[in-house]
Amino acid sequence: MSSLRYPSKLPKVGIRPIIDGRRNGIRESLEEPTLEMARAAAKLIEGSLRHASGEPVECVIPEFCIGGAAEAAKVDAFLSENGATVSLSVTPCWCYGSETMDMDPMRPKAIWGFNGTERPGAVYLAATLSAHTQKGLPCFGIYGRDVHESGDLEIPDDVKEKILRFVKSGLAVTTMRGKSYLAMGAVSMGIAGSIVDCSLIEDYLGMRVVQIDMTEFVRRMDLEIYDRDEFKTAFAWVKANCKEGEDRNPVETQHTREEKDQDWATSLKMALIARDLMVGNPKLSEIGFGEEAEGHNAIAAGFQGQRQWTDHYPNGDFLEAILSSSFDWNGIRQPYTVATENDALNGLSMMMGNLLTGTAQIFADVRTYWSPDAVKRVTGHTLTGDSEDGFLHLINSGPAALDGCAEMQDSDGNPTMKPFWEMTEGDVQSCLDATSWHPGTLEYFRGGGWSTKYITRAGMPCTIFRLNLVKGLGPALQIAEGVTVGLPEDAQNALDLRTDPTWPTTWFVPRRNGTFPFESVYSVMNNWGANHCVLSPGHIGADLITLASMLRIPVYMHNLESTDVFRPSSWSSFGTADMEAADFRACETYGALYK
Repeated sequence: MSSLRYPSKLPKVGIRPIIDGRRNGIRESLEEPTLEMARAAAKLIEGSLRHASGEPVECVIPEFCIGGAAEAAKVDAFLSENGATVSLSVTPCWCYGSETMDMDPMRPKAIWGFNGTERPGAVYLAATLSAHTQKGLPCFGIYGRDVHESGDLEIPDDVKEKILRFVKSGLAVTTMRGKSYLAMGAVSMGIAGSIVDCSLIEDYLGMRVVQIDMTEFVRRMDLEIYDRDEFKTAFAWVKANCKEGEDRNPVETQHTREEKDQDWATSLKMALIARDLMVGNPKLSEIGFGEEAEGHNAIAAGFQGQRQWTDHYPNGDFLEAILSSSFDWNGIRQPYTVATENDALNGLSMMMGNLLTGTAQIFADVRTYWSPDAVKRVTGHTLTGDSEDGFLHLINSGPAALDGCAEMQDSDGNPTMKPFWEMTEGDVQSCLDATSWHPGTLEYFRGGGWSTKYITRAGMPCTIFRLNLVKGLGPALQIAEGVTVGLPEDAQNALDLRTDPTWPTTWFVPRRNGTFPFESVYSVMNNWGANHCVLSPGHIGADLITLASMLRIPVYMHNLESTDVFRPSSWSSFGTADMEAADFRACETYGALYK
């Protein structure tokens, strides 16, 4: 569906079959096996991966192999003409490395060298990776652990994992390229993450920044620059599906029923307008607003809200929650990425998570570390199991994607968040049933509005992460894999009431491994780089590390095993004893991808 959101086509994967170019016996015997190796890789990729928009990933393969510089140039043109923005070179044999390698500096690239003894594909892999390192063109090396027989087209599991991780990350890099981050408003309450850094977005991500004033929402509401028929449909859907929860404002300040209905209407218009600002809407041309119909080609956005907007108008909670979810009044669809408080660093993190997984992403405050002693003192409950060392209270000031309640189930009945193309109407209903909408707390949101409330189900493997910006260093990513946990209802209510019980809550425990800062839950909280994080379902830390290396963004905090870290082969040249330090040196040396 989302391929219709943007004017550019979805990126493809180019498979480059590399061969020993010597004729009169050598090349002739290797031509078909090499092409079969390329086809096997394409079959794996196309059968396993989808774009975040739901469409299957496509591969393109030339009809001939690359045996030298002339054929390399022909294939390079072929890949460009056919929209291949990521390349995987494959070979079962020795070839001429610097004559056949992919030289495009903008194209994420990897080489799979077949591990066999009949022909030295692994030798080509090592030689050509060395050439890439020498020329400053980072390339991923894929080399199976076990020796295979010549002609065995069954791809080993360890090779499959690396191929798919590389392709997922490479497609994420090239999908975001050329898109926009839309800042709807400016800085929210002095939060540095909402000071949108154009150089970061342009130099590291290849995107542009578009900034608009929030008065554009007022103009579009006053002039009715939105699909009025869709508004009627959406309003009826909200009334039927968005159940209202308790109004916790003092009775004397509560909005009347008429005012609450008006808050719903305004919140809906804001959601429609924000979506149209991001990706456009051809319906607007039909009512005489051709410029507005174009949108801003935004793959991610943020809404300032507090305080200039929310002191006078309904908050952006409904806007942010419903757009970031995998469904709305039009049915199941790809989530939009909209960050609370225009925190662009969190918004860009949400974008990365969505591109890698296809699922909705949860924007959250890293609000509180609850130690076992503090929980016992406040609630009388003794923590055990996953939460025996305490947990983090992840909460957002009003909104989060409705998928985040984790009321969907995987094939084994475990709580999860699904890519939208796997969701059913039953999944949608489960999310709606688990969510209540509460009148905004008027102490915070003087203009009213509606806040999202749910408790994320326990037992969902997930990952929190955050892109931070460090003066003198640049961007740096931190990652913590873990699991959601639960509490008895009375203990949960006691903790919830200490903050705002009308906001979405997730209790999260990072996986500890005895190494700083993952020796305790407290230490993770104490070393988190900002007040916000993104939560993505599943353990996606390895994918994030691979993606970050392609973008030349170092990772300074993660709890993965070293065997799960997959970066370009040249990273090992910057040191092997300390992988984190080597990552920083490599990213500094290569610099921002688009600078």
